[in-house]
Amino acid sequence: MELKRVVVTGIGAVSPLGNTAPETWENIKKGVSGAGPITKFDTALFKTKFACEVKNFNASEFIDRKSANKMDIYTQYAMVSAMEAVKDSGMNLEVVDKNRIGVVFGVGIGGINTFETEVSNYALHETDGPKYSPFFIPKMIADIAAGYISIQFGFHGPNFTTTSACASSTHALAVAMDLIRLGKADAIVAGGSEAAIWPTGVGGFNALHALSTRNDDPEHASRPFSASRDGFIMGEGSATLIFEELEHAKARGAKIYGEVAGAGMSADAYHITASHPEGLGAALVMESALADAGMNPDEIDYINVHGTSTHVGDISEAKAIQQVFGDHAYKLNISSTKSMTGHMLGAAGAIEAMISLLSVKEDIVPPTINHEEGDNDPEIDYNLNFTFNKAQKRTVRAALSNTFGFGGHNACIIMKKYKE
Repeated sequence: MELKRVVVTGIGAVSPLGNTAPETWENIKKGVSGAGPITKFDTALFKTKFACEVKNFNASEFIDRKSANKMDIYTQYAMVSAMEAVKDSGMNLEVVDKNRIGVVFGVGIGGINTFETEVSNYALHETDGPKYSPFFIPKMIADIAAGYISIQFGFHGPNFTTTSACASSTHALAVAMDLIRLGKADAIVAGGSEAAIWPTGVGGFNALHALSTRNDDPEHASRPFSASRDGFIMGEGSATLIFEELEHAKARGAKIYGEVAGAGMSADAYHITASHPEGLGAALVMESALADAGMNPDEIDYINVHGTSTHVGDISEAKAIQQVFGDHAYKLNISSTKSMTGHMLGAAGAIEAMISLLSVKEDIVPPTINHEEGDNDPEIDYNLNFTFNKAQKRTVRAALSNTFGFGGHNACIIMKKYKE
């Protein structure tokens, strides 16, 4: 069976760097940090007091207020990014076969704000019995964003959510690609969303010692591959990509951003939160993606790394890249855009796949910001080009995007230039 080709025809984003895909991408290229003091709750008693929050977001500008009130904010982000992507695709919803269009969305945690609020309200009324909202469960559950998106557009094709911590939305993209490759759908609205900047989210990651505590300098706190890194910054938001079967896209005259070349999946099978110190799972997932795409390592020009700014994670990923790419590792560009967006958890894979796609389209590699001269970790080889501090123009034939999640879940996807 010959696999069908998959292209990207629409994108949308709500991120700490902008509430649209173009605004996000422009700030990514400029090396803008999305970090700042947390405004969503009082952080006085928290070890970490900053994050990469979405700014100036008003769901009622896009969704009627009554409907928006029934959604957790992670679903609101998902809806807005999906609406932008569908519009950007130019798809005529009066003509396409909606039975052949699906939604696959990645979510790491889901409605943590709703859960936290409802549990707090119940505690306040414990003498009178439960006082939960009838919308508690449908607002909280991780699959509901995909459901809302399908309802919004009337898409009757495959519809579900992937949950694999920080690899969630890359798994969503990989599955969406395969559904189209195998002829089970003409198009998939694929992406991810997360909104965990709440007391339970920040407090929980603080308890794991995973977050940076550089409270006096939030904008420079995320510093992947630097010796002084002390943890990741929590981000939030959503990104959506419209994956479409090539002939279906061509038949309707769609613009094509690039082609989805292949994807890989693996497990560290090592530790519930720490990556394998030698990067074994990371190496395997990149090798798997290259094999799936039918590509050689020297055909990749850019890797958007997981690069969270944690001690073990950054070292193991750099080792894995050297293992997989050999001498070519020193000829390609590497960058961690989490240095700007923060770690968007379940949405990280989608936003970084979008960035990788635009890097391929525009031949520009975004930077890894916040590296200071001499701030070098002896366990990292700085002959690798981490694209520190400034974007770099170069031909980008193909880009690989890595995501690794708690539980040892690894996923990556390859975007390449579209050619007839």
